Amino acid sequence: MERARATWTDERLDDLSQRIADGFNRLDEDLRSLETRIDSRFESAQARADARFDSLERRFDALQRLMIQFGGAMTVAILATLLSVLATRA
Repeated sequence: MERARATWTDERLDDLSQRIADGFNRLDEDLRSLETRIDSRFESAQARADARFDSLERRFDALQRLMIQFGGAMTVAILATLLSVLATRA
């Protein structure tokens, strides 16, 4: 087994420093790429959620409109019944 070098020359230290810097540069590029992909996925998920909430909101609006119409019809029916009862008693 070969013994590890005990001394480091300036060239070897410069080489090591450059390799480390290159590794960090690659890591930075990978992280930026990952961030871009994550952002685009979150944006598409947000768009889908917004569309579903808009659809749900339209359904609630339609339900509320139907309840108001039904309430009005019931009010008219009750008033008509009351008037017919009063008209027959007189």
